[in-house]
Amino acid sequence: MDNPYPWLQDFINQVPEILQPIMVALVAAIPYIEGEGAAAFGIIAGIDPIVAALAAITGNVLCVIAVVLLGSRIRGGVVARRAARSAAASPSAVGGSAHVTSTVATATASDAGGVSGSATADDDDTTRRGKGRAKLGRWLVRFGVPGASILAPIALPTMLTAAFFVASGVRKEWVILWQIIAIVLWTGAVAAAATGLLAMLGW
Repeated sequence: MDNPYPWLQDFINQVPEILQPIMVALVAAIPYIEGEGAAAFGIIAGIDPIVAALAAITGNVLCVIAVVLLGSRIRGGVVARRAARSAAASPSAVGGSAHVTSTVATATASDAGGVSGSATADDDDTTRRGKGRAKLGRWLVRFGVPGASILAPIALPTMLTAAFFVASGVRKEWVILWQIIAIVLWTGAVAAAATGLLAMLGW
C-alpha cells in the first residue's frame, strides 16, 4: 500500500535533522496529542521510531512537570490564604456580635458560591472533560495514584491529570513520578504499534 502522507515526509526531510526531534517534542506539548500522538506523528513522518518516541516523551514530561510545579504553587497559595482567613475569623471576646454577623454573611456567601459551583460542576459534567475528571476521581479512590496515573490517558490528557492530582492534594513528587511512568508506557506502546503497523503496510 502506498503511503498516503508523502507530503509530510517531504516536509520533514526539508527540516534539519537536529530540529526534527524538537518538532516532535513541541507537538507533544499540545494537550490531547501529547506523547502518544507526537510519537505516531514523528514515525509517520519518517523520523527514526526511537528518536521520535524519546523526543515525544521528553516534550510531554517537561510540560507535565511545569504543570505540576505551577499547580502546586497555586494550591499552596490558596491553602495559605484560607488558613489566614480562618485565623482572622476565629471567635474573640471582643466584637462577638460583629463576628457572628460576619460569620453568617460568610456562610451565606459560601452557600451561594456552593450552589453556583455545583451548577457549574453539573454543567461541566456533561462535557468530555467533566466526565473524564469524574472517571479519574473514581480511579484515584479505587486504585490510588499509581493505578489512576496508568489508566488516566484513557480519560484525560496527562497535563490535566497532573493538575487534577495536585489540586486533590497529592504530593507533587509522587505525581511527577507516576506521570513520567505513565507517559513512558503509553508513548512506548503507541510508538511500537505505529512502527509495526507501518512495517506491515509497507510504508
